[in-house]
Amino acid sequence: MAISSPSRKPLPIEVRGSARQPLGMSTAQFLRDYWQKRPLLVRNAFPGFEPPIAPEDLAGLACEDGALSRLIRHDEKRDRWQVKTGPLDEADFATTGDANWTLLVQDVDKWDADVAALLEPFAFLPSWRVDDVMISYAEPGGGVGAHVDQYDVFLIQGLGQRHWAISTDPDAPKDFRPDVELKQLAQFEPTHEWLLEPGDMLYLPPNVPHDGVAFGGPCMTFSVGMRAPSQAELIGDFADYLADRLPEEARYTDPDLAAARNPGEIDRNALERLRSVLPFAGAYNDATLLDWFGRFITRYRLAQQPAPAERPVTAAALDKLLAKGVSFVRHPWSRMAWARTRNDCMLFVNGQAHPATPTLAQRLCTEREIALAGAPDATEQALLVALLDDGHLVPRKAKRG
Repeated sequence: MAISSPSRKPLPIEVRGSARQPLGMSTAQFLRDYWQKRPLLVRNAFPGFEPPIAPEDLAGLACEDGALSRLIRHDEKRDRWQVKTGPLDEADFATTGDANWTLLVQDVDKWDADVAALLEPFAFLPSWRVDDVMISYAEPGGGVGAHVDQYDVFLIQGLGQRHWAISTDPDAPKDFRPDVELKQLAQFEPTHEWLLEPGDMLYLPPNVPHDGVAFGGPCMTFSVGMRAPSQAELIGDFADYLADRLPEEARYTDPDLAAARNPGEIDRNALERLRSVLPFAGAYNDATLLDWFGRFITRYRLAQQPAPAERPVTAAALDKLLAKGVSFVRHPWSRMAWARTRNDCMLFVNGQAHPATPTLAQRLCTEREIALAGAPDATEQALLVALLDDGHLVPRKAKRG
């Protein structure tokens, strides 16, 4: 009979720090157990912490042209939020009152050497990973609402008290409110709540819902945020990097081209040529490559777009046109291509993709004028409505016999 090993003791979410260990543990233990894995509240991370910048100096910085600042006010009764982006001026602060507003200033470490010194305890992280020190000054009730960050952040309480609420629920909803300029969560149910005092620090990995509100009096929080470029940013910049270094004469070629069996179709041979031309195309499946290339090649070197229909086209309007025997002419500025996918077919028109049937897609790419003999199915109907609405197809009256 096998003896089961004792279960590992759950890791604490709250520890106590010291001048020697601001994280309340060794950096190795923090990186192993908490970094990008779970939140951690460190009480007394910075004993005797004194803010390296005064609130009035922070407000002065927010008025500078080169500073990145925002003034956020909250109308509690109507739950309305107002955001003003800097540079700010003195008049902005004259009407803020003594509650429910906050000032955010980013990159303060670039302006103030004493604030930059706050980064020294985080030297265990690669310097290129650290983004900035953002400072939040708030009066009681001030905050930015419940939200998530896409990067790691260390929140150091510098002045007064701030109430923090977070959710460690992996299934917590992350939909945004549609009525607020700030990316606030539509729903937020905290699993942990604390009141932070000066010198306390809260570490949050990416995507942890949280909400911080100033409590009792003036409050300053120093946020040490990380750089976390998105995949889209990485791929976009890498593509630009490669493009700048590739010779202009290196182009898409097809010396092995055979006669087109289906004009307008982006076939498998074209897809394989793409894989040989693009440096990192091998990492993507056929569907992704087809979707990208179909959109790209139908807008490549396209000088103009057709004007959309004067009135929105509906399915009922299409039916009336078909009942009258109307044919459809492809607009001269409409560039089309189509491709078969594993389960369906897509028609690409001036950079847009539309579900289609192979028969109709091929006709649209081949024939300048199309007359339909029978009633279109649901996919064809939706495609024709979209093309008419965007101006890619123009009705032509039936000829009288």
